[in-house]
Amino acid sequence: MRALTFSGPRDVRVVDVPDAKPADELGAVVRVSAAGVCGSDLHIYAGHGFSHDTGYCVGHEAVGEVVEVGSEVRRFAVGDRVLLPASIGCAWCATCARGHVVACEHRREPWKEFCYGMSHRLPGCQAEAVAVPHADVNMLRVPEGVTDDTAILLTDNAPTAWYGARRARIAPGDVVAVIGLGPVGQLAVQSAFLMGAARVLAADPVDHRRAWAVEHGAEPVDPADPKASLKDLTAGEGCDAVIEAVGADETIALAVSAARQAGRVSVVGVSRNGAFPFRMEAAQTKELKFAIGLCSAQRELPALISLAAAGRLAPDTLITHRMGLSEGPAAYAMLADRTGGVGKVVLDPAR
Repeated sequence: MRALTFSGPRDVRVVDVPDAKPADELGAVVRVSAAGVCGSDLHIYAGHGFSHDTGYCVGHEAVGEVVEVGSEVRRFAVGDRVLLPASIGCAWCATCARGHVVACEHRREPWKEFCYGMSHRLPGCQAEAVAVPHADVNMLRVPEGVTDDTAILLTDNAPTAWYGARRARIAPGDVVAVIGLGPVGQLAVQSAFLMGAARVLAADPVDHRRAWAVEHGAEPVDPADPKASLKDLTAGEGCDAVIEAVGADETIALAVSAARQAGRVSVVGVSRNGAFPFRMEAAQTKELKFAIGLCSAQRELPALISLAAAGRLAPDTLITHRMGLSEGPAAYAMLADRTGGVGKVVLDPAR
């Protein structure tokens, strides 16, 4: 089968790889109809990924049809239309049974990866098919009426945004800032309003991203001096809650500075810094509540599927490009360089 693989910094290529097979009786194989390219995939593309491996299939967002199931898979059958949550759990522990798969009790086992497409241990989803471990936990049936375009955003971007907003403890009437307006940030804007925010202030250096957030009711932050602009927009008070969706040192620092006295900061951008210079004294003086973590998509999805099916959440509006798997290298370059008005890119392995 064909798959998009990482060969080195800014070098992803479509190659033939062995066909996907269930790892054991608990696994399944899904023929991919749509695969998303995520902002966190750009860490790998830039060459500072999550392992030292090369030549492995990338990607952690997929929608498709079940084509094979192991003998111990109980909840799914061949022919089911499913989405694959980016987070990976097991079929054994009570923590995963509650949907909190990031805290899987077997997360240190040699077989365990917490996400697809980071190494050879668990090949990714940007391929014609993907092997799903512990399928009863790591697949979700797509309801009738929910399109592939909506479902692909529900695999990772929407749950991460909702998780970030939930961890920010947004309450009705709050003033919320969202820093970073890729797909996760855009959906964080929508999530904040759904949770009752009165105002959402949207910060990003890319013009078209700010424009999209404004279309969903947000107010733009001046990219020339976002710290000063956030202060001006809140009359010097700061924001009740801030969602950071980038993971860079400077944007996390901006989030901390933008929070008001006793405000809340929720970081969902992936940070690779093992020694972030956190201003502890300033945070303590502010009585700041700071949350950071990785989303268990399985735990967030029941609410999100209901919101999407009811038309309250519109993740599919973020898709700007649909490309064939063979165009994957161009898709990565476009996302990395933020060219072509790019938002969400979806790859079709059949093309």
